[in-house]
Amino acid sequence: MVIGPFINSAAILLGGIGGAALGDRIPASLRKTLPSVFGLAALGMGVMLTVRTAHLPVAVMALLLGAVIGELCRLEYWIGRVGNAVRLLVERRSGTGQAAPADEEAFLDRYVVVVVLFCASGAGVFGSMQEGMTGDASVLLAKAFLDLFTAAIFASSLGYAVAVIAAPQLAIQLMLALAAGFLMPLTDAGMQADFSGTGGLLLLATGFRICGMLNLPVANLLPALVLAMPLSALWSRFF
Repeated sequence: MVIGPFINSAAILLGGIGGAALGDRIPASLRKTLPSVFGLAALGMGVMLTVRTAHLPVAVMALLLGAVIGELCRLEYWIGRVGNAVRLLVERRSGTGQAAPADEEAFLDRYVVVVVLFCASGAGVFGSMQEGMTGDASVLLAKAFLDLFTAAIFASSLGYAVAVIAAPQLAIQLMLALAAGFLMPLTDAGMQADFSGTGGLLLLATGFRICGMLNLPVANLLPALVLAMPLSALWSRFF
């Protein structure tokens, strides 16, 4: 039985509720410093996973083709629209009313980063599939520690809408883990290594984005994870 998705989603729920309740009482210095620490941790995990790559050209091709598919489908845009719909629903339920257009745009810019980070980040997608295939929940457990504090920091300004993200994230991660479990008998060590390497590159992209060093559309790169193992199998067969 997988445990990572449940622990990860519980961390977001607790962090989101706690951060929204505390609000401005969280020191500004923490709200400024901790996101950079989260980004540094993501970079570290990304480096560790990238060095596992069996065939570097496979990871590069998967990333390039995944970016093309993601950009054409505008994955990050649609994730942002769904996030804004959730935000408006929470506001109506709580009776706070709708925000002004300028506030809505500012919220959307920040909320899309949170939704991508929690539901569609390389760490979450890769960690779920890795646990489903190998039973190793280490990536999701590490992500849970980060998400607990990340959710609290973002919820201090974005409100309880951050805690709501725990539900779709749990559904997505469970679905990915179960699907990966069925794929496990069809893979070999090289395919799994290339999948890990591609996931590591996505974690690097996530870390750079959190740190504000490179504004990569991480959600648009997610198709790379789907392409990694088929490309690895083709590479091993023909090269």
